[in-house]
Amino acid sequence: MEVQETRVQTDRVLTIPNLLSMGRLVGVPIFLWLILWPVFDGPKNDGWALLILMLSGISDYLDGKLARRWGQISRVGQLLDPLADRLYIFSTLIGLTWRGILPWWVTAILVARDAFISVLLPILNRHGYGPLQVSFLGKAATFNLMYAFPLLLLGQLDSWIARPAEVVSWAFIWWGTVLYWWAAILYAVQARQIVRASTARAASTG
Repeated sequence: MEVQETRVQTDRVLTIPNLLSMGRLVGVPIFLWLILWPVFDGPKNDGWALLILMLSGISDYLDGKLARRWGQISRVGQLLDPLADRLYIFSTLIGLTWRGILPWWVTAILVARDAFISVLLPILNRHGYGPLQVSFLGKAATFNLMYAFPLLLLGQLDSWIARPAEVVSWAFIWWGTVLYWWAAILYAVQARQIVRASTARAASTG
């Protein structure tokens, strides 16, 4: 397995990887409009919504790959990338659940995971720490989910590939959900270790 470089290498904001992450953020409201328009008696735009999701998955892979290869890992990028990932997952969950494509209980499991993580952030902040870096496991979970949702949407189209795409999408969904929660548990363990170390240092200097 390739070792991933995660140290900040540049202070530049306008890098190719950061622009890719920004593009993903811009695509979030466009995707929501495309996927939800039929709910409000508008025309179905599932093909375009699928294209947005596919481009998001490709850019998610490219921004990290290019940042490491070109030495363009930045603090802005370390914040933008997971933010774009979370917003895409959240918007996709809203859109697919509202359309009845994704069962509500799957959405509840995934949203509960993010709620669990959000509870840890104020605790870390009180001890002088910001959000922890996204782990490889967390990225793997996001990868599974971001490829599962386009396949699930592809499964709704009137095409010979619809059934195979739906089957594969559910395999990705289950793998992604398990890894998503596993990464959250490891995140909590890491946060606990940091808080304990911080408390011990404060006690020794107090």
